[in-house]
Amino acid sequence: MATSADLIQIDLAPRKPAPKPEWLKARAPVGDNYHDLKKLARSLNLHTVCESAHCPNIGECWNHHTATFMMLGNTCTRRCGFCAVPKGRPDAIDFDEPRRVAEAVATLGLKFAVITSVNRDDDILGGARAFAMVIDEIRKQAPGCQVEVLVPDFQGNEDAIRTVVEARPEILNHNTESVPRLYRAVRSGARYERTLRLLEYAKALNPSVTTKSGVMVGLGEEMDELLQVYRDLAAVGTNVLTIGQYLRPSKDHLPMARYYTPDEFAFMKQEALKMGFRHVESGPLVRSSYHAHEQANSSGVTMLM
Repeated sequence: MATSADLIQIDLAPRKPAPKPEWLKARAPVGDNYHDLKKLARSLNLHTVCESAHCPNIGECWNHHTATFMMLGNTCTRRCGFCAVPKGRPDAIDFDEPRRVAEAVATLGLKFAVITSVNRDDDILGGARAFAMVIDEIRKQAPGCQVEVLVPDFQGNEDAIRTVVEARPEILNHNTESVPRLYRAVRSGARYERTLRLLEYAKALNPSVTTKSGVMVGLGEEMDELLQVYRDLAAVGTNVLTIGQYLRPSKDHLPMARYYTPDEFAFMKQEALKMGFRHVESGPLVRSSYHAHEQANSSGVTMLM
């Protein structure tokens, strides 16, 4: 017979959310560049991960004419616990989309473009082909523009990975997101070992490609677990690492365990740099493509001719 001491007590009183620390407050999106970019994306029927994932840096980045375009629709086939992108059954892949993304890149006069996508487990090879097509289209429509692709894991399909790597992006990014212990809740359908293998395989296919990965903190992991993830990424030759604070998009997403302090982000950056990364971007508001152009310059990316 359970005693009162054995029972979990549920507090039914409404709780006030803890106030955000000052270092997590971002400016609201304003300015002509912000509105122009939004209008351009709408006119070309394009999605940006900045909007779909509720990125806190949208105001800063868009006002500097920097955006991460999200291909393959706006519906993801996976249900990751942290992500605000809509989930469900997507439409067929639009293979004209790469041309329109390149048109937007050319119209904006970008010298560095970041392209990502939702997961398309319904058509893995088609998704990889779209990435290769957009790289090719950007080369044609915006000569001299460097390209970073933030790819899904393609369920570890080597043909898909090869298709993207052989299109020769300057940076191939695939996010690790969290520590192995939390993978089942954080990255539905993903595998930690598969993520490491993708980054390692990309390097094996083209040792000159810059590889990159990102990690969120604040989901309940321990510092020693994070440092081990950084060691694992360094061991497979990953060049660039981004570390940022998880912010819960809504009450339907994974709860946030705690805020990390600026000093903790500085500590993680110092430790990761000792492991051999060329560049580490670490801070509360850091996201995978935040300051991507600066990351590329810092890590020594050059055009592949």
